[in-house]
Amino acid sequence: MTSLSFDSLQQGKPTRIEVDGVPVCVARIGDEVFAVADTCSHSEASLSEGDVADFKIECWLHGAEFDLRTGEALSLPATEPLATFNVQRDGDSITVVSKE
Repeated sequence: MTSLSFDSLQQGKPTRIEVDGVPVCVARIGDEVFAVADTCSHSEASLSEGDVADFKIECWLHGAEFDLRTGEALSLPATEPLATFNVQRDGDSITVVSKE
């Protein structure tokens, strides 16, 4: 479990955190926050260095896109989904936890 401030998250700019030692990419879209595995399922690239548009994150290395809501791979070269994490918001406090 990892906590951070909602206000510390910039709209459309992903942030890398660790949850129980696992790298996680957190992205804010409007009032919603999403968390997926930070490592692209196609390569060893960090998704927190990628671009966010709508509810998608694009890997900076090869352009694979993933749905931030589900982790689903949306474009090649990625074919495998990303792990997703539970995000809980209480005012300005965001808590990210592993799905068990």
